[in-house]
Amino acid sequence: MQLNPRQFLLDLYTAAVSAVSAEKSLPSFLPEPPKNGRTIVIGAGKGAAAMAKTVEQHWPGKISGLVVTRYGHGADCQQIEVVEASHPVPDEAGRQAAARMLAMVNGLTKDDLVLCLISGGGSALLALPAEGITLEQKQAINKALLKSGANIFEMNCVRKHLSAIKGGRLALACAPARVVTLMISDIPGDDPGIIASGPTLPDATTCAEALAVLRKYKIEVPPSVQVHLESGIGETPKPGDERLAANEHHVIATAQQALQAAATAARAAGITPYILSDDMEGEACDIGLAHAAIAKQIAQHDQPFKKPCVLISGGETTVTVRGTGRGGRNAEFLLSLANALNGAPGMHAIACDTDGIDGSEDNAGAIYEPDSMKRAAELGLNPKALLENNDGYGFFSALGDLVVSGPTRTNVNDFRAILIL
Repeated sequence: MQLNPRQFLLDLYTAAVSAVSAEKSLPSFLPEPPKNGRTIVIGAGKGAAAMAKTVEQHWPGKISGLVVTRYGHGADCQQIEVVEASHPVPDEAGRQAAARMLAMVNGLTKDDLVLCLISGGGSALLALPAEGITLEQKQAINKALLKSGANIFEMNCVRKHLSAIKGGRLALACAPARVVTLMISDIPGDDPGIIASGPTLPDATTCAEALAVLRKYKIEVPPSVQVHLESGIGETPKPGDERLAANEHHVIATAQQALQAAATAARAAGITPYILSDDMEGEACDIGLAHAAIAKQIAQHDQPFKKPCVLISGGETTVTVRGTGRGGRNAEFLLSLANALNGAPGMHAIACDTDGIDGSEDNAGAIYEPDSMKRAAELGLNPKALLENNDGYGFFSALGDLVVSGPTRTNVNDFRAILIL
């Protein structure tokens, strides 16, 4: 059977996303219900509503609770309330949901269980500024960090220390109830304390480190934020804190699982897969150049792998925004790759976010094909100029090569695959 490269790449993306869905990954991690107390379900992230629905389908007793997810990422839950809010920049709906969540877990006993469902995106969605800091100030700092090129570890360090709920503070509010946290990881390396800024886990980072991040990227902050960090008022509970000792957490789905599922699908189609990494970081355009160099070496010299094959990778790239175009880090990666490959025969690629949303756009990502540059030239497009303007969306939209999946209700970050025939 002749391979259809475009459908092959789309099938790999579908396999990757399906492997890390709540339905597949969550049920086996559910704890035993408490013998005497209540079960409260809370959570935040792009996958939080789907996780809550899965809990309802598998939980043997009565539950109640509240989760907050991105607009359009909700699910039909019967016992757990689902609130939708803004991502990647927080809004008032997220602030109110976070405040209600804190109030909901106040006054619990040691007989009670709090089941916390966390997935990527929770940092922005669970937005409750620390006392003395306004939502507008947090929004401005968040926007500046998103444009700065800061990585997720740096961004979440700042977020934790400006919050009344992140960095373990939500778990403190639940005490003395036992807290079990189930997480879908969108973090390179899968550090549970970084996912959604770790609202139920102790935090090893400090106010001083948060200040250093702001200085590194020359982000100016109002005096109230400066004082909050310099005084240490914003310090988080640290590893070893006895108040969190009885809690447990489990990372139930990761980028590696998604990549392995795609690799299995590739083998089934007769193509040898090679997983390069599940935690690539760096500027999207630089990662695109690196992938292109490897692909060309394979195409020309059968090194380090023989063709036909498919290169698969994950992680979270960043984009330092210098232009005014419609971007998305996966579109930026793919446009950089396209410029470097420049129509070389036999090479096809896909780059998508596993949550179905590339940045803040309506697409998951895009597809590149050997004739992409030729078709772009016929349309009068300048790929290099569009890349400089951070307009990967505009390039692939004009070609009709955007991948639009809609919200997947999970999130293990970027998925990339380069097919070399």
